[in-house]
Amino acid sequence: MFKKDLQQLLEEFRTHEEYKEQIVHWHEITATEAKTVPFPNGLNSNLVKALQNRGMQSLYIHQGEAYQNIQDKNHIVTVTPTASGKTLCYNLPVLQEITENEESRALYLFPTKALAQDQMSEVNELIAEMGIPIKSYTYDGDTPPNIRQAVRKAGHIVITNPDMLHSAILPHHTKWISFLRN
Repeated sequence: MFKKDLQQLLEEFRTHEEYKEQIVHWHEITATEAKTVPFPNGLNSNLVKALQNRGMQSLYIHQGEAYQNIQDKNHIVTVTPTASGKTLCYNLPVLQEITENEESRALYLFPTKALAQDQMSEVNELIAEMGIPIKSYTYDGDTPPNIRQAVRKAGHIVITNPDMLHSAILPHHTKWISFLRN
């Protein structure tokens, strides 16, 4: 199978009769150098090593600002393009907090099961590279009843969706008291 690089594909879109008439406007944004900041002082060394193992030597500015704002107890909203590092804006402070206080808990809400699974994979890979016993679980309609108790009791990070929050967590908040308290 013939593989094309991005430039070849774009050129085909520009010149091939089947495509070029369907494209109304082309706009190219010139590539710019990424703007970064050093890892925050006091960031857990295992977390820093895990990030470095993934090829990161610094944070994007929005990741550094998100981390600092959360450390300062400010709420944040991060809006950036796809694949720009938004996930680290919340995983970094959550994992740091859990390394500082193993009783800490985080509840992640995602609208779709596919997105939840992607985020679960991402955080689990980072946790595995950290080598610290942080437990993350998915809590959705497919979670077997015998596993649900373990999720409530031992999960540091629980990934779920709005439906499960309203139908299985909040109505049974007394079972979740230890998780929700922390």
